[in-house]
Amino acid sequence: MRADCFIRFLASLGAFAILTTTAWAEPRYGIAMYGEPALPPGFEHLPYANPDAPIGGRIVTGEVGSYDSLNPHSRVGNVPWQLRFLAYESLMGRSYDEPFTLYGLLAESVEADPDGAWVEFHLRPEARFSDGSPVTVEDVIWSYETLGTIGHPRYLNAWTNVATIEPAGARGVRLRFVEPNREMALIMGMRPILQAAQWDGVDFANSGMEVVPITSAPYVITDYQAGRYVSLTRNPDYWGADLPFRRGTNVIDEVRLEFFGDATAMFEAFSSGLINTIRETNAANWEQNYDFPRAQSGEIVKSIIPHQRPTGMTGFVMNTRNRVFEDWRVRQAMIEAFNFEFINQAVNGGTEPRITSYFANSTLGMEPGPATGLVADLLAPFADDLLPGAMEGYQMPVSDGSEANRSGTRTALRLMEEAGYTVENGVMVDADGEPFSFEILLQQGSSENQSIINIYAEALNRIGITPAISIVDSAQYRERTDAFDFDMTYFQRGLSLSPGNEQRLYWGCEMAETEGSRNLMGACDPAIEAMIDRMLTSDSLEEYQAAIRAMDRVLTSGRYVVPIWFLPYARIAHVRDLHYPDHLPIYGDFLGFQPDVWWYADE
Repeated sequence: MRADCFIRFLASLGAFAILTTTAWAEPRYGIAMYGEPALPPGFEHLPYANPDAPIGGRIVTGEVGSYDSLNPHSRVGNVPWQLRFLAYESLMGRSYDEPFTLYGLLAESVEADPDGAWVEFHLRPEARFSDGSPVTVEDVIWSYETLGTIGHPRYLNAWTNVATIEPAGARGVRLRFVEPNREMALIMGMRPILQAAQWDGVDFANSGMEVVPITSAPYVITDYQAGRYVSLTRNPDYWGADLPFRRGTNVIDEVRLEFFGDATAMFEAFSSGLINTIRETNAANWEQNYDFPRAQSGEIVKSIIPHQRPTGMTGFVMNTRNRVFEDWRVRQAMIEAFNFEFINQAVNGGTEPRITSYFANSTLGMEPGPATGLVADLLAPFADDLLPGAMEGYQMPVSDGSEANRSGTRTALRLMEEAGYTVENGVMVDADGEPFSFEILLQQGSSENQSIINIYAEALNRIGITPAISIVDSAQYRERTDAFDFDMTYFQRGLSLSPGNEQRLYWGCEMAETEGSRNLMGACDPAIEAMIDRMLTSDSLEEYQAAIRAMDRVLTSGRYVVPIWFLPYARIAHVRDLHYPDHLPIYGDFLGFQPDVWWYADE
């Protein structure tokens, strides 16, 4: 299973932008931004979970790369991404069938100020860590303070809006916010809770392999070898097994994560039976490579699982901090030179749809043509500084599908000339005669990305540009992208039906200069900042959606990424003994990230 796919998916769930205007400053079993939670008090199970799923079996997934840390909550090291979700729990839990709802998990109730000034959670008395000790208010406060101050950057931004955190009775925790923010109640509800005592005397930020987490979640780490595998076993004494929120979930006994040097080795492990499930992102591979004996015998099943979320953005991001990509005309030239139709045919057989904007494939995406109505009103104060396409409309170039891509090549050359570059003796040079070139940074094992870039590099050669292609291991890749030490690199950013404060982490000005942040392109635009502010303070769904559509226009016309394709479904190949429910939630491809609601039944 691809780590980047799941992180993109998790990001696609987003945060939450507006709480319902209904006053609910009283303890509740769940919270929703619009109206009431879909599930009533005392619901029996999540609608997409099978409450009769049998317990047992094992699921073995594959990862390309390595790892050198078991702490997913710090910046240091490479961590198996699944540990963030399998080994930790939060006070509240998501329903993947509702974009705006959380239900109590470690917390039995939540109470929030209607204006967003504070939130209060009350722990379940039965909540326990895997060593049998209770989850306490002290653990919650320690977790919030530690993650918010020395944890991964994903936790830091929201913490700056926490004014105080203090106990509220024997099992309660109350957070007051610097400024009223109705989304903060939900953001805080999703923070992982760690056992404070386990970290006493340990350097949390640099713990690496030193600490094997004591968890409150359904799984515990029982075996591992750095860089090779991690095995997690279902805790038979898991405290929350009978919660309605957990009923029918996490019933597989063992989850084993195997690590491989490249995608070819991982696929061979699947075809031979070493791993028993794999997520396929390449359409051609899906059609051509699953004819090995285990597939022909029926032991392997190919499942297509659709979803209804935005495309997000996948492609090759340009680092605008670097001089080479400061000019939008250069960035547009890079997009023109990328022959999507030809590359899509070569890599996917032409089957995959192109990403046209960040929130495409949803009601939040920018609409074709000029901005109108409230979207135009929101962008009007910035009209003089917006790049071409933001107000009047922006479309990705379309080639004739031939390798030559003459139209795209001519446009790219014209844009480079407008930006001050010319071709001399077959080489693109600036006014001083210095060659225009840049580095494309890729992670070792990403064979599909390498294939795409090889075709792209040939197209760039036609306009006198010879990029340097660097392929590094996962540790170097993480180190360099954290430090923004690249010109162009592969990029995936999942986006949601309920975007909120996390948008600041993706393209906010502060994050543009914060190493380790997710703002890889270095975006810093007053219009983006204003649209995020408007989105977070909107009083109506109409205004909220208009702010997102306006932001989508600014991001897309910013030309930060050379977009490729998206999958409106997940392709999962797995042994026939692994099953998932018939009911698919709106975030349907969540089912592609096992185990959660999957179960094992010997066929």
